[in-house]
Amino acid sequence: MNNEKRSNFTGKIGFVLAAAGSAVGLGNLWRFPYLAAKYGGGIFLLVYILLAVSFGFALMTAEIAIGRKTGLSAIGAFKALNKKYSFIGYVAALIPAIILPYYSVIGGWVTKYLYAFISGGAKAAADDAYFGGFISQTAQPVLWFVIFLGATALIVLGGVEKGVEKVSKLMMPVLVVLSIFIAIYSVCMPGAIEGVKYYIMPDFSKFSVTTVLAAMGQLFYSMSLAMGIMITYGSYMKKDVNLESSVTQIELFDTGIAFLAGLMIIPAVFVFSGGTPEALGKGPSLMFVTLPKVFESMAGGTYIGILFFLLVLFAALTSSISLMETVVSILCDKLKIGRKLSCLLVFVFSVVLGLLSSLGYGVWAEVKIIGLQFLDFFDFISNSVLMPVVAFFTCVFVGYVIKPEAISEEVELSGKFRRKALFNVVIKYIAPVCIVLILISSVLEAFGVFKI
Repeated sequence: MNNEKRSNFTGKIGFVLAAAGSAVGLGNLWRFPYLAAKYGGGIFLLVYILLAVSFGFALMTAEIAIGRKTGLSAIGAFKALNKKYSFIGYVAALIPAIILPYYSVIGGWVTKYLYAFISGGAKAAADDAYFGGFISQTAQPVLWFVIFLGATALIVLGGVEKGVEKVSKLMMPVLVVLSIFIAIYSVCMPGAIEGVKYYIMPDFSKFSVTTVLAAMGQLFYSMSLAMGIMITYGSYMKKDVNLESSVTQIELFDTGIAFLAGLMIIPAVFVFSGGTPEALGKGPSLMFVTLPKVFESMAGGTYIGILFFLLVLFAALTSSISLMETVVSILCDKLKIGRKLSCLLVFVFSVVLGLLSSLGYGVWAEVKIIGLQFLDFFDFISNSVLMPVVAFFTCVFVGYVIKPEAISEEVELSGKFRRKALFNVVIKYIAPVCIVLILISSVLEAFGVFKI
């Protein structure tokens, strides 16, 4: 396994911040507020938190323990535990390879908007046509995409301790401070209290099955589950680091930032729109169309916009770093090549595949797959199909092949497994059923049969 030469995080803080950085990304900052607003605010928030400490906890614990137990990335880890199930590792390895290119395209958009706000273009960025005009170009979106991807590659090139961990230790505290500052500013705006009430106070009359399905689906986006990332990071985790408490702290970071994202965005949009949660657009329209208008309407909005897009850039970078690190680690393990060559190969591959997503809104806008733009198609395949498939087979693998005891033994190397009973029940019985429901609803939604 070549474990002796494998890099490690220096300790618990480095591991937790790096893993939390992976979990905290664009899914927290543009998808969570949109879903919270759509599904009743407080009731969605409550359901999400309950799922995070049960469903999310079980899956994350399993993945990190598999990584630490084997000292290998996804493909090698599943193969080492049972050769018949190595296919799970191959599918898991495919997911970050698909996500990294289009995620970096969006990261390029974020970088461009930060530059626009810093260079005095906040008013122009608030125009309805600005975003569409930008992404429909050829050179500009590609340039910003390559800049963002290049920054990610340089950090990953530095290795686990000097690259991934060092940057995470810098970015995560800054990200938390910025989130708190912007949330406080948003909540203190005149008229924002109604948005705060809607977001925080559960209205049980708005509870539905789709609320639960939407919250479960968000966990995959938000917690970096079922894509080999947590297995890879777990393989860098020292045996004496308490695994269960580390997972708990990662959950707190991730859920805390998602909560703050809602506080940043929902009250501000409530004020801007006159109290209608429907004003929160889905995905890019929220981040790049609605919010610049909100900032334009604020006193000192340009400065808040700069801080906000800096926050988003940090969140996007910490996630793209984990995506690239996962693919680089797999290549190093599988092909027995060095980190430099692996980084170069992943960078070139991501540029080539990312061009489809970048140009898919411009010169290739007419080319669609199952009615979707390239970026939306890659997002659908990775997040709505492959991730639930990997999560389902991971649950089956842990619950019925290697048995939950194998995970418990690994967890207990570094401390008592306090939530063992919860883990066993969720991983064997609850999670597999939930994941199948997520997969079915996601596919039906994509084809317009069912709406989340």
